[in-house]
Amino acid sequence: MRKIQEKFMRLAIDLASENIKNGGGPFGAVIVKNGEVVATGCNRVTASNDPTAHAEVSAIRAACKALDTFVLEGCEIYSSCEPCPMCLGAIYWAHLDKLYYAADKHDAADAGFDDSFIYKELELKPEDRRLKAEVLLQKEALRVFESWKALEDKVEY
Repeated sequence: MRKIQEKFMRLAIDLASENIKNGGGPFGAVIVKNGEVVATGCNRVTASNDPTAHAEVSAIRAACKALDTFVLEGCEIYSSCEPCPMCLGAIYWAHLDKLYYAADKHDAADAGFDDSFIYKELELKPEDRRLKAEVLLQKEALRVFESWKALEDKVEY
């Protein structure tokens, strides 16, 4: 089994390497189901002017489209690097069964991709964060949630 897992991780690493040559960032991801590649993704943040175009998010989007679902249970993701907070959140929301990664967040930081400030920000009270935030019209928004909760035929996620 380890050889198969290493094969998929090498694919993620190869995607990251190739992506650099194609104007993207040094990150690649592969989503696998039942031993078969379902989707791949590369970091295209600067190439597409999209700050959410990380490898893992791109792979999740492609896998969901390929499998026609928003739930990726039964799938595993192989990432060339430990996912950032956004990608990790997306992995949780997609309900992937397992995450494998090669380089870690410290390796990424050494290469100029330091996400530690986001983790630190999340520990702070909203009013103490670098990104200023203000609550507006909370009661009006709560009515939308009440409508959602009242729906009998909603698709939970």
